Amino acid sequence: MPGTELFGEEERKEVMDVLNTGVLFRYNHDAQRKGIWKAKEFEAEIAKFTGAKHALAVSSGSTAVSSMLAACGVGYGDHVIVPPFTFVATIEAVLLAGAIPVFAEIDETLCLSAEGIRNACTSKTKAVLLVHMCGAAADIDGILAVCKEKNIMLIEDTAQALGATYKGTHLGLFGKMGSFSFDFFKIATCGEGGVIISNDEQLLKTAEYMSDHGHNHEGENRGMEKHPIMGTNFRIGEINAAIGLAQSRKLPKMVAKQRAHKAIIQERLGKIPGLAFRKQCDDAGDSATFFHLLLPSADAAFALHKELGAQGIGTMYWFNNMYHYIKQWDHIKHLRMPYRLVAHELGLPQDLNTMTFSKSDAVISRLVSFNIRVTWTEEELDGFLIKVEEAVKRVMDGMVV
Repeated sequence: MPGTELFGEEERKEVMDVLNTGVLFRYNHDAQRKGIWKAKEFEAEIAKFTGAKHALAVSSGSTAVSSMLAACGVGYGDHVIVPPFTFVATIEAVLLAGAIPVFAEIDETLCLSAEGIRNACTSKTKAVLLVHMCGAAADIDGILAVCKEKNIMLIEDTAQALGATYKGTHLGLFGKMGSFSFDFFKIATCGEGGVIISNDEQLLKTAEYMSDHGHNHEGENRGMEKHPIMGTNFRIGEINAAIGLAQSRKLPKMVAKQRAHKAIIQERLGKIPGLAFRKQCDDAGDSATFFHLLLPSADAAFALHKELGAQGIGTMYWFNNMYHYIKQWDHIKHLRMPYRLVAHELGLPQDLNTMTFSKSDAVISRLVSFNIRVTWTEEELDGFLIKVEEAVKRVMDGMVV
């Protein structure tokens, strides 16, 4: 991923600023920190980059989703529409909020479809938790229309799509709130971290209260701060925020380079007959973190995955992935937790042990993806593509079984 490709002196400098003050906590200690407020700077940088009015940094992408759900009032027994293709943290956040996940079909955007959402709505549906998978937008217009028609909230889990836009607006700003992950495997990283964005100041304040035990962060005496609500500890630390700050300043370069490489890949692989690609709702807005191939069949996709792996080229065959597709989520299907959940009491409206997702399966079983590197030289990218082209052609010609 770009962030880990571009670690350098900028990250070290920001971390040393924090270590030189000795203040690792993001709040208070005003005199000792000597004007060093990395979490605040990190938030300001992401707000500027995305065009959001407000941003809040937290400890992870997962806690960002939990904070959004809380701020939006999603809780006991509320139905939340979710995709079967996402990192499993999306589903965990819904369950931990006391809400009930309701799965809907995706389409070739790799995201929830408007039709899938409409078909999954129940009388208890409160929100759609829309995941913009693998760096590009869902069908925003269609999904917003369904949300308006059904009078339900749109909340955006944009963990994997930092830098992606739709018709000029950054993803995460179409719903009530949006969130990003800055873990080690994202476009920009701070090791562990997340950021929430919104144009609604009160929602961001509520998320901030939630992320720090209900503190309102007014005044300089933490022990005497008021607590408008209860909360928990989802705070980010100053060292993580410092790394995130340095990385976020590199985002324009990262995204521009990824898009340039994606254009070359698209032009080359687009010449192969019968090979299809992910459906783009706004191709220019793709953050281009991944490139996605849709093979004619599941057998062809798995064969390509194995063929490229044998050549040392890592790809994702999501259909068998343990953490990103519902096919393998036995722990979710059986609600395996060390304590009792609301979902245990109320039950799920879908029998996940017998339910099938034919439209989603038809996409994910044919999907092979690979990361787009920022640091490729022209020669490296050309060599990479020669291997991919040859492997795809062998598979498409039936030479690999």
